[in-house]
Amino acid sequence: MGTDIGDLLQKRKVELSDLSNQVLAIDAFNTLHQFLSIIRQRDGSPLVDSGGRITSHLSGLLYRTASLVEAGIRPIFVFDGKPPDLKSETLKRRKEVRESAREKWESAKAEGDLEAAYKHAQASSKVNQEIVEDSKYLLSIMGVPFVQAPCEGEAQAAHMALKKDANCVASQDYDSFLFGAPMVIRNLAVTGKRKLPGKNAYVDVEPEIIELEETLGALGINREQLIDIAICVGTDYNKGLEKVGPKTALKLIKKYGNIHAVLREKGVEIEYLDSIRELFIHPEVTDDYEIKWKKPDSEKLIEFLCENHDFSVDRINKATERLKTASGTRQKTLDQWF
Repeated sequence: MGTDIGDLLQKRKVELSDLSNQVLAIDAFNTLHQFLSIIRQRDGSPLVDSGGRITSHLSGLLYRTASLVEAGIRPIFVFDGKPPDLKSETLKRRKEVRESAREKWESAKAEGDLEAAYKHAQASSKVNQEIVEDSKYLLSIMGVPFVQAPCEGEAQAAHMALKKDANCVASQDYDSFLFGAPMVIRNLAVTGKRKLPGKNAYVDVEPEIIELEETLGALGINREQLIDIAICVGTDYNKGLEKVGPKTALKLIKKYGNIHAVLREKGVEIEYLDSIRELFIHPEVTDDYEIKWKKPDSEKLIEFLCENHDFSVDRINKATERLKTASGTRQKTLDQWF
């Protein structure tokens, strides 16, 4: 998802402890998709309650958020609104990929190929409205604030960081920089080992931080030129130029100055080019939000997660205590947090 410009960006590893006392605007859909993809059984089946309702996202949201708060981090989850019309083709392709992956998952399960089943199951994940509403409710009773974006969640998160309502954005995608996010944290939702696709090998997955100004300085470009590079490579709103990856796109933009000159030189067009650039330069965002951390509601957490979704009472009590205890640490008093 998003644009593939990661190879151009200046990244450095960080520990969760390095983010203590920082407010993070977290791309909610991106994070929930990670939970739905990763938190699965061996055959790829998601976690479900006795009624067959998926609970992988609730598990990830509760326990991972508790870990962030324990590290002294103050999270704000930002949810997507209505997608731009220009995103319709991308959304259509994603639906086709999910449907194909689901068919392959079922086939692999029937053949007893658990590794293939798990891989295809991950690609079949979808964040639907029920998952969104349950996640918002869980956050509210955990005492964690969330913001509803009018359009793209990453654009809203970037806007909040630019307003200094958040120190940085947390997302796996690189679009945040195109929307102007000054700093982005990746690999926040899950850490540990990740299996390389098609190989019996694993790589470490650790949080990493990327600063926009540092990257722009290293590349010798400005933000609008970074947007042009992304459009050359391909975004959620357009297909990239044929045989043009991020490094080639960088050379083209530095040589010709902007994407209009590149397209003239190549004799090609990108439909709705100016509208796409405008979506990144002046995205639809809102200032109509309130950020306030509250005490977790133990009774509602037990009712929602244990009585409604079959979570262990003991585990939920422990997670709630983690939230309450951690909120008073890292040079913060309860009164400062809530």
